[in-house]
Amino acid sequence: MRTASRASRTATQTRRLLSELPPEALERLAFDWQVWARDEQLPPLTTANGEPWRTWMFLGGRGAGKTRAGAEWIRAEALATTSSGRAKRLALVGPTIQHVRAVMIEGVSGLLSIHPAHERPHFEPSKNQLVWPNGAIAQMFSADEYETLRGPQFDAAWCDELCRWKHAAKAWDMLQFALRLGDAPRAVVTTTPKASALLKRLVGDTSTAVTHATTAANAANLSPAFLSEVTRRYAGTATGAQELEGKIIEDHSGGLWRRDWLDQSRVTARPELTRIVVAVDPPVSSSPNADACGIIVAGLGIDGRGYVLADRTIKGREPQVWARAAVAAWRDFEADRIVAEVNQGGDLVVLVLQQVEPSVTVRKVRAMRSKWVRADPVAALYAEGRVSHVGEFLALENQMIAYDGTANSTGTKSPDRLDALVWALTDLMITSGTKPTIRSI
Repeated sequence: MRTASRASRTATQTRRLLSELPPEALERLAFDWQVWARDEQLPPLTTANGEPWRTWMFLGGRGAGKTRAGAEWIRAEALATTSSGRAKRLALVGPTIQHVRAVMIEGVSGLLSIHPAHERPHFEPSKNQLVWPNGAIAQMFSADEYETLRGPQFDAAWCDELCRWKHAAKAWDMLQFALRLGDAPRAVVTTTPKASALLKRLVGDTSTAVTHATTAANAANLSPAFLSEVTRRYAGTATGAQELEGKIIEDHSGGLWRRDWLDQSRVTARPELTRIVVAVDPPVSSSPNADACGIIVAGLGIDGRGYVLADRTIKGREPQVWARAAVAAWRDFEADRIVAEVNQGGDLVVLVLQQVEPSVTVRKVRAMRSKWVRADPVAALYAEGRVSHVGEFLALENQMIAYDGTANSTGTKSPDRLDALVWALTDLMITSGTKPTIRSI
């Protein structure tokens, strides 16, 4: 007779114990965060100096359980161990009001999901607030509209994705003036880190307690396929260190770009554009380990500034596949033409694009100088504040920041996204106005 394994016996015993619990006890267990949380998801007792903290900074990779930790802290502040709670007035601050609602309140790990029915707050979207049965109220705020934080006052605040706030320093400072109720008003910050001035200031503050979590630490709650794929793609790269390990990646001292240039000029919507191009940096081969095909969409505004609209880069594929992706971008954005580097494929690059769409206009460009020399005038445009990213393009931006001219600085064999960006902005803003750094064929 086969003997049951220890693991199966333990699982069987657990199921038996759970089946014997009354429904009330099962509900208490299901919503007892102290039972299910990992250590780093629980608020620290003190700062590194042993003092009470005013800000808890929870830095984590994508899917590391940051949202759940922030929501559970707010729940504890609103309810505490008694019906009266510790905090009566709370602030929920995100990059936008839509983010606060979709992620912090109604998300899978949001506030409405983590309460048992008898404790669950009532959501009043017309008033941008949550109201608990005990009278505690959490108001919703967008960091983009930081002036709305002028006037209200709070015992506690939850700030999500701080590194995505467009006006981070102003919004944060405004919130500090509003945290003026109770004996010890505090805030928790849950974010995937970016090396912003505000983040570094807060991490270095003696009143801040910092915890970290990696994406892999929350593997039990993530798709194995997702975790395997992002690890395969980004392990060992700057993107992986930031997005999977929750590390603060500093700007490279010898690099061409600085992260604050990107953040300060970032916009959420594009203006009227006079021209749009799709730039393509084809991979050398179509093998499974080939470089990605860089595909960047950019436009020139009526204000004379450049706008990066999309990153459609795809991992190394056969020519027909990346050509279809490039043509799709050309159609989606109603671009004027495709700018394609032909160093590796020559006329074949144009041929494969026109096989997909015979009417597409292709401008062939050939690199005659080093990547650094070609990228330098484009980086200068960013330094002058003449280029804006319409939204965030994480992989592209990390490649830009990491590039210092050396072969492996970006964590990839070739800075494919960066190459395509340089071609696009050179075509839009440099070639026609100054001596070009590329040669048209």
